[in-house]
Amino acid sequence: MQIALLAPQHKFLSVFHSSHIARLQQLGTYVDAVFIMSADDVLPKLAGVQAVVSTWGMPCLDEKMLAAMPRLEAVFYAAGSVKGFYTAEAASRGVVVSSAAPVNAIPVANYTLGAILLSQKRFFQQVGKPYSVAVPGLYHPVVGIIGASLVGRALIELLRPFECRILLYDPTISEADASTMQVELVDLPRLMSLSDIVSLHAPNLPQLKHMINEPLLALMRDGSTFINTARGALVDEAALIKHLALGRIYAVLDVSDPEPPPSGHAFYALPNVTYTPHIAGSMGDECYAMADFALDELQRYINGSRLRNKVDYDTLSRLA
Repeated sequence: MQIALLAPQHKFLSVFHSSHIARLQQLGTYVDAVFIMSADDVLPKLAGVQAVVSTWGMPCLDEKMLAAMPRLEAVFYAAGSVKGFYTAEAASRGVVVSSAAPVNAIPVANYTLGAILLSQKRFFQQVGKPYSVAVPGLYHPVVGIIGASLVGRALIELLRPFECRILLYDPTISEADASTMQVELVDLPRLMSLSDIVSLHAPNLPQLKHMINEPLLALMRDGSTFINTARGALVDEAALIKHLALGRIYAVLDVSDPEPPPSGHAFYALPNVTYTPHIAGSMGDECYAMADFALDELQRYINGSRLRNKVDYDTLSRLA
């Protein structure tokens, strides 16, 4: 099998280690298709390629790219969302696509757990200051999770040792599913009104723009914390700022709309806001885990085994 590593050089260097290249060379005939400026530069190398391994910056599988790879069977993506390159043309040709999104979800869930633990100690407001802020602590807190996504589910598992009461809002989840996850399935207003911590993990879909709005934010309990590691567009940020400016609630935000916020934005200035520049996802050595996953999936494909995260093209409209 001819296997191409097809990715922009600056992304390739952050995701793939020399050990990954050595493993690819063992799995098949390795084709180095890493490009500097444009995938057009490597098209002539791709005629015999049957499998592609890639990461952020994967070229779109449009007619031109597919024509350059007439033997392409599968793509193993060492990153999260495949929406940027997975096309109807590729799906109609039967190209299998696998994503390392389950691995990329783990650092986001870890970040969120850290934010929950530290926010309940008011850590972010008290660094370098004398004790002066009331601390809610972490005794049986109510954690509301919006979206049973890969991140949402990973967070639920991470919260197990802390004896939290976990509320879940996700209209795609049944009561039976919620029971299996050991969470309480509730509607969104109830989640917002009962939670000590609200953590947003919904997909960034057009129909969900500003799903967290003024009426819902008004339901949040005084002293509660809102955490967003999903996307800024899901939140009516003007309404959020209004409640933050009153000092009524706290926020830990890894995303915004636009991203980053412009200079002088309230997210930088309000003492009850902790803003980070989209760092929750895989960074540094964490990125190697995505490459490991992609190559494990390639190995499964070669062996004829079931893939762990094959992406169904028909579900893309519901995915992040």
